Amino acid sequence: MTFLILLLAVLALIGLISWGKVHAFLAFLLVSIGAGLALGLAPAKLLAAIYQGLGDTLGSVLVVIVLGAMLGKIVAESGAAQQIAAALISTFGTRYIQWTLMVAGFIIGIPLFYNVGFVLMIPLIFSVVYKYRLPAVYVGLPMLAALSVMHGFLPPHPAPTALVAQFHADLGLTFCYGLLIALPAIVLAGPVYGRTLRGIVSVPLSGFVAPPLPEHALPGRWNSFLSSLLPVLVLAVVLGSQALLPPTSPLAPTLAFLAEPGIVMLLSVGVATVSLGTALGKSVAVVMDSYSASVKDVALILLIIGGAGAFKQVLVASGISNDIATGLQNTGLPPLLLGWLIAAVIRVCLGSATIAGLTAAGVMLPVMAHSPTNPNLMVLAIGAGSLLLSHFNDAGFWLFKEYFNLSARDTLRSWTAMETIVSVVGLAGVLVLDWLL
Repeated sequence: MTFLILLLAVLALIGLISWGKVHAFLAFLLVSIGAGLALGLAPAKLLAAIYQGLGDTLGSVLVVIVLGAMLGKIVAESGAAQQIAAALISTFGTRYIQWTLMVAGFIIGIPLFYNVGFVLMIPLIFSVVYKYRLPAVYVGLPMLAALSVMHGFLPPHPAPTALVAQFHADLGLTFCYGLLIALPAIVLAGPVYGRTLRGIVSVPLSGFVAPPLPEHALPGRWNSFLSSLLPVLVLAVVLGSQALLPPTSPLAPTLAFLAEPGIVMLLSVGVATVSLGTALGKSVAVVMDSYSASVKDVALILLIIGGAGAFKQVLVASGISNDIATGLQNTGLPPLLLGWLIAAVIRVCLGSATIAGLTAAGVMLPVMAHSPTNPNLMVLAIGAGSLLLSHFNDAGFWLFKEYFNLSARDTLRSWTAMETIVSVVGLAGVLVLDWLL
């Protein structure tokens, strides 16, 4: 009965948004209330779950998305994105732009959390799209595939790092194995699959695209790169320092503070306000007006992400993730395939890759205690499963849909299919490595 309620809730969500044309935030609230009551949550507990889901989800992404929108706005309006795009095209040409952006996403995705990398790269993607009249999804998907794979597979990202600790895996080996699996997953889901999406019509958010500026009005090339990519540089320095210094170092609390994505973005916005704003002759008031406009551009996106968080939390409060995991545990499947499957099913039902990964780990821990399965590969199998079939209940789905201004159908065709390819190729890579080792 629990699974039937969940299926009906997901179908209702899809129907309200796709066919009923109901605003996604309202659809999430309606379905969350209906599903919670059907799953037996008391009204008080149901409302508490909705408020918690809204608060927890927005609390983790609101600062990053808003500050990212501000940074993106000034990067676009100052001409820094135009300068970076011109540098990339002059070096690699439009023929290899997918591969160029994929490599950029791969490098940036190692230190940066997904949401930070996404909002940081959007102005660059859109600048290339508008300047060279290229299809937005075709250009942007390879970079976002790289960011997604890094987030799901590799430390220091939250879920993989937590799984390494739970399974007592080796951080370095997990990272190396993860790189071997990540490369083919990114290539197949990014440039290769992206070539089939050239026909998707996308008009990205206008707030992150500025009219082309004359070359003499552009900021310098070094200024453009450093100001735009400062979050990457700051986080790389902080993470490197944390790796070199002992945990008991007096600097450890300061480094932990600086490693927080919100702090990284705040520092970056502060620097860009000067380097791409006042240093180029703009007044502080003009820069702040741009920042205000950027917040309006992402307000609806934040509402939708909050709604997805409320739906997820209602399902978590109902205990449905444990029911799913228990139902799959006695299937007799090989441990690596079982770990992937449990994470995948929970991901499809709840939408959260992190919850899917951590729940699957809790189920697989007793299995691993009596199995010779390589713990490093189990981390990667669960990480791959946690990326499968991102759809209406996943905040990442809505980030992509709303920023690229796509229909639900085209988002499923592009984003959802890309995430599924990453997940399946990741599983295949884990099984091949298990066979070789």
